[in-house]
Amino acid sequence: MAMVKKTLLAALVAAFAAFIGHRFLKLKEISLASREVPVKHLRCHYIKNIECGAEDITILKDGLAFLSTGLKYPGMPSFSDKPGKLYILDLLHPRPIPVELQIKGKLDLSSFNPHGISVYTDEADESIYLFVVNHPQYKSQVEIFRFVEEDTLVHLKTITHPLLRSINDVVAVGVESFYATNDRAFPSDSLNFLTILLGLPWCEVVYYSPGEVKVAANGFLLANGINISPDKRYIYVSDLLDHDIDVFERQEGKDLVYIKSVAVGSLCDNIEVDHRTGDIWLGCHPNAIKFLNYDPEDPPGSEVIQIKNIHSEQPVVSQVYADNGHVIMASAVAAPYAGKLLIGSVFHKALLCDLK
Repeated sequence: MAMVKKTLLAALVAAFAAFIGHRFLKLKEISLASREVPVKHLRCHYIKNIECGAEDITILKDGLAFLSTGLKYPGMPSFSDKPGKLYILDLLHPRPIPVELQIKGKLDLSSFNPHGISVYTDEADESIYLFVVNHPQYKSQVEIFRFVEEDTLVHLKTITHPLLRSINDVVAVGVESFYATNDRAFPSDSLNFLTILLGLPWCEVVYYSPGEVKVAANGFLLANGINISPDKRYIYVSDLLDHDIDVFERQEGKDLVYIKSVAVGSLCDNIEVDHRTGDIWLGCHPNAIKFLNYDPEDPPGSEVIQIKNIHSEQPVVSQVYADNGHVIMASAVAAPYAGKLLIGSVFHKALLCDLK
């Protein structure tokens, strides 16, 4: 009997070791650890004054671009110890230069750590609201600002909630309402890594309004960027570790109904939507291992992917830009406007490129 028990125990240990080995191989696969992308450049130049990242960028229909800079996030490099900042850039100006936005109100700017952003225009009076994911002391909250002058934001409200536990990005759908992605299943690093290792799709999209907070969609390995279609009918979510963009239809109860997934073949971060065409633009990481194990001698690369006709039976997915990290490292966002393209990064520089 003792021999049988030892044999069974040995078999269980061997099976567990094989399972863990398989999961590590799978982790290497989903992180695209062996992927290298050939360089594919556009005519670009660096945006002045952006030296420590422009993690998210969003552009109004009139060509005003908002930039979120200086993100500090656990496990990721940072080139600055200073608080994060928000900038505005007028793409209709012959020589666009970013202007730092002055923030008025009670927000603690000494711990300001901006991440994903979204802009909402109130059709009633054309007021512009900027929603910013903020991580003071690595917490997660959403700040709502009103854009009141050429270079001024007024802080209106800070939003926290137990469901908003690890916010990555946000898309505003009202003056105080939004959808947000949680990119972690647990606050604990070890537990979060375990969910990724085991391939557990436990990340979520949360809907927030003053009257209701709820999980609107779930089943993501790592929910990252989020945005909305020009007609406000659909929500797009980047499941970074699944290498796809998930399409959801909005319901009256604010739930999101899954429609389809579009494979992109890369680790895509933020999502921007062309106001005119509805095309999807993605800032992506070609190789997660290079990104997480930052080495200036072998830097993390950058990739920009465009999806045309995402609602058709055969969406067109194409690579627009690629770099090996020697021009721009760790691209996180690509925002088009009138033949131009802004490319922002997690912790490096930002580019203004010509698409024509």
